[in-house]
Amino acid sequence: MDKAAFKTIAKNKKAYHDFFVEDSFEAGIELVGTEVKSLRQGGVNLKDSWCQIQNGEIYVKQMHISPYEKGNVFNKDPLRPRRLLMHKREISNLAAQTSQKGLALVPLSIYFKGSRVKMQLGLCKGKKLYDKRGDMAKRDAQRQIDRTMKEVRRG
Repeated sequence: MDKAAFKTIAKNKKAYHDFFVEDSFEAGIELVGTEVKSLRQGGVNLKDSWCQIQNGEIYVKQMHISPYEKGNVFNKDPLRPRRLLMHKREISNLAAQTSQKGLALVPLSIYFKGSRVKMQLGLCKGKKLYDKRGDMAKRDAQRQIDRTMKEVRRG
């Protein structure tokens, strides 16, 4: 298999709705075998997940990985905190940015890179209600333009 092959498992669409993504980073995830098998079947939910830095290590919390059907006693708690693998200097840089600027670390997507499971983290700033309304208005306007262009082409 090609080492550079990406296979997206799940995206956190809610994160793009609730936050402005300032920057993004790639991190590995510490998983057990049955969790990887469940990921291959697409059994993951990033919707309400978030990241926290504790004692120089970074953890993803509330990420739900469904138990593997054939895993029996080897299955772990679906919502357990999972350690993310990044360099210490990257983690300390993220810790400084989140504490000073009021930014949050949010998982944006989870994917296979070759045979390894990776997670894309976003350094995010929360959106206000009027920001969300503005985004919805832009999407609606773009949708209307696309409809009009389609009708003109049929013509």
